[in-house]
Amino acid sequence: MRKLFLISGVTLLLLSVFSGCSKKNNNTDTDNMVNVITTQVKKLTVNRVISVSGNIEGRKTVKLGFLVSGKINSIPFDEGSMVKQGEMVASIDPESYRLGFEIANAGLNQATDEYNRLNKMHEKGSLSESDYEKISNTLKQATSQQKLAAKNLADTKLYSPINGVILKRISEPGEVVGTGYPVYVVSDISTIKVTASVPEAELRYIQKGQITDIYIPAIEEHLSGKISEIGAVADPYTRTYTIKIEMSNPGLKLRPGMIAELKITSATKVEIISIPGESILRDLDRTTYVYVADPSKNRAYKRLVSVGNPYENNIEITKGLSENELVVTGGQQNITDGASIKAK
Repeated sequence: MRKLFLISGVTLLLLSVFSGCSKKNNNTDTDNMVNVITTQVKKLTVNRVISVSGNIEGRKTVKLGFLVSGKINSIPFDEGSMVKQGEMVASIDPESYRLGFEIANAGLNQATDEYNRLNKMHEKGSLSESDYEKISNTLKQATSQQKLAAKNLADTKLYSPINGVILKRISEPGEVVGTGYPVYVVSDISTIKVTASVPEAELRYIQKGQITDIYIPAIEEHLSGKISEIGAVADPYTRTYTIKIEMSNPGLKLRPGMIAELKITSATKVEIISIPGESILRDLDRTTYVYVADPSKNRAYKRLVSVGNPYENNIEITKGLSENELVVTGGQQNITDGASIKAK
């Protein structure tokens, strides 16, 4: 009998302990729940946006070189310098061309004197037509040689044909350059062009004259430009078409070589899945993810997603979510994968 009472007492004690542990665990689960805000994933109908990266170029870019050969004795402008149309930007040693010009002048003077003397004889009928034709051609030849020598002498100075910026200085003082060898590369940047490559599948959404949003990371500014050219032939390797967007460049802040991020909004409507931008998180490796709430388990699970274009306060999700799922949009910084949540 005493043994029976002892067993009953132990049984009751164990039941009491298990019951207490169970209550304690339940209280702990409730206490560990994190309050979060969830939003249902929905589809939006928006104008299609094509996002591409481009490169800034000058409206007109020219390579400047001498029309005569020789040794450079002056090249005063460095890369990045601004030059004006008609401004002298370099010169070569003119001595040889100056001497050539003097020789041509002497030959012209001699031919002119000879022509004047024989012309009087021709007027009197004492000079044959063949001799007169010969001296006339000699004068024309001497005149042309004098003009050529004068041009060669003038061409020892190099002038900029446009207003622009020196993109590249190729030669240095003392260097002997040949005819046409480039000395500078100059670009007119009063108006610039943004060149970008568009995938062939997106080309049908693009038209000349479309206004494009352009973000320039180098100056952290959003600008706008107009599509002025659309390529007719695709690149055989990338299957992309080149487009060009013209835009003004007040203050000449934009320089060739800068990167531009383009967003081209078409008139075509498309359906997208989007979520509030604040719900998207990033790992240290820049991987994007969200927390998806499971109402049946009161838990939130980490889900990798691929993002597309922004639409006002929402971000397009191109991969990783389905319509009507619940994503955590508030309090997600306080939870981890599989955390217990209390959703609002």
